[in-house]
Parts: sequence; C-alpha cells; structure tokens
Amino acid sequence: MADSRQYLIDELSIKESWRLFRIMAEIVDGFEELSDVGPAVSLFGSARAKPDDENYKLTRELARQLGEKGFDIITGGGPGLMEAANKGAQDSGAKSIGLHIELPLEQQCNEFLDLQVSFRYFFIRKVMFVKYATAYVALPGGFGTLDELAEALVLIQTKRIKPFPVVLLGSQFWSGLIDWFKDNLVANGYVSPEDLELFRVVDTPEEAAIFIRRHVVV
Repeated sequence: MADSRQYLIDELSIKESWRLFRIMAEIVDGFEELSDVGPAVSLFGSARAKPDDENYKLTRELARQLGEKGFDIITGGGPGLMEAANKGAQDSGAKSIGLHIELPLEQQCNEFLDLQVSFRYFFIRKVMFVKYATAYVALPGGFGTLDELAEALVLIQTKRIKPFPVVLLGSQFWSGLIDWFKDNLVANGYVSPEDLELFRVVDTPEEAAIFIRRHVVV
C-alpha cells in the first residue's frame, strides 16, 4: 500500500513538472509571436454583441481611429465587440491581433485577424495583454471585461507596471460601477479617492482616441 501511494505521488509530481514546462513554452511562444507588435491598444468587451448593436459600431470606429493614430489593435480574438475592434483595425490598415483562449465550447476566432496567438492558460494571456499594450479600453461587457479591467487597475495601483491610459467607453454603462466605487470602496477607505483617477470614462470614440494619443508617444 505504501509503495502504491508513493507511486501515485511520484506520478503527480511528474505531471506537475511537465505542466511547468508547458507554461514556460507558452510564455516563450507568446513573446516570440508578438515581438513585432508596435505600440498597441488592448480592447475588451462583450463577445455577445451583434453587428447591429450600437456598441459594435462604436467599437469598430474607435479601433479605426486608434489605428489611424498609429496603434495596433489587440483583442481576445473572438466575436462581438472583439470582432468589431479587429474590423476597425483592418479598416485603418493597423495590425489586427487576437489573443485567443483555448476552452471547451469556446467561440471561434473572428475572421478579421492579421495575427492570431492561442493560449491554454488565462494568466499567460493576461501577461501578453499587459506587456504589449500601451493603453486599455474597456467596452461594455461581462465578467471577462471586468476581470481584465480590474487586473490593469491593480497592477497600476500597486506600481507593478508603468501607468498607462485605462479608458472606459460608455458612461451610461459604467456609471453604476463608478458610483459603487465611490459609495463603497472610497467611502470605506478600501481605495483612495486618487485611485479613481487611474481610469477615464468617455462617451465617444473621438474622446477615447484623443485621450490615449495625448498620453502615449507613438
């Protein structure tokens, strides 16, 4: 019995060791695939938005304007607002990049990508979003969008990365969350009032593009 237990422990240890190699390989592959990406903006938003959605149109226009200002466009590579952003990148002639996550029943990549990089691990994908972005734009979306937004704000707040512009497009969509920040996080001392200056809320693609271009040297 003792020998069998030790055998299982050894087998699990080997599997964990090989997982570390897969993680390292995925990081290296990501760095190599994205090494030629120029100044880029990462855009996050709902995968469920349809082409006739107003946010889809705004996202495409924003990506087009950012592309014309010299930025490549990075998204999660899926449908919805990610597709809209990749379309806008191609409209402007900017490089359109999709960082796809491999999941069971996950949606396929959209067809508007010049460069597609696939990831098995969420945390490595997040590293690539941050490393190759000079700005973040959070569009209306769900948990994934909130996750990426919170990740960027925490890294900037804790000075783990150099500050870069974080833009929330759509004050009507984001106003409830901002009010909650003020009424609960700031009011209870969980964050400082200055932490609310880590991001900017805007309503138009023009405002977002101008704000990012003003704070990022291309």
